[in-house]
Amino acid sequence: MSESKAMTGVKLVVVTAIGAALYGFGGLIGIPVFANTTLKPAMAILALFAGIYGPVVGFISGFLGHLLTDAFSGWGVWVSWAFGSGLVGAMIGTFPYITKKRIQKGEFGGKDVGILVVLSFVANFIGYLISAIIDYFAYGEPFDKVITQQLITAVSNTVMIAIIGSALMYLVAKNYKGKQNLTLDESK
Repeated sequence: MSESKAMTGVKLVVVTAIGAALYGFGGLIGIPVFANTTLKPAMAILALFAGIYGPVVGFISGFLGHLLTDAFSGWGVWVSWAFGSGLVGAMIGTFPYITKKRIQKGEFGGKDVGILVVLSFVANFIGYLISAIIDYFAYGEPFDKVITQQLITAVSNTVMIAIIGSALMYLVAKNYKGKQNLTLDESK
């Protein structure tokens, strides 16, 4: 199957499961910065899977991965924030379409980093704003608390994606580029 064709169902399930597991269990590693809010390097994993495989993998990996983090973190499962993570993954999942899949061609330069960072901030801001609004209306959480959580989350996640996510994307692009130069030696 060529890179330009859609993923098969089996590959979609496998990639999504790996993305959700890595994001979910990676989400247990973080630095607390506010109520139920951590500086989470695992956001780079979500950005990597979404940025390579697209919005469907991004949404499902983000949603299920966040549920895993919540289930094992001890602060309870917050479906509203898992939904926000899914939205973040889906929005970052537009990266391959915006960049015309340059990463799969072995290209990830300054322009791509800029697109990733801006897209990450917009995705985190919107995705977790929706989570904050749901918490305010559905759970009666204080408005100032959920908006503070949302803003801290949007900024800190963007920083993690800008630093770690960009480095991972660069390494993946380099790997793709290396594979493009492989040739079959038929002389043996």
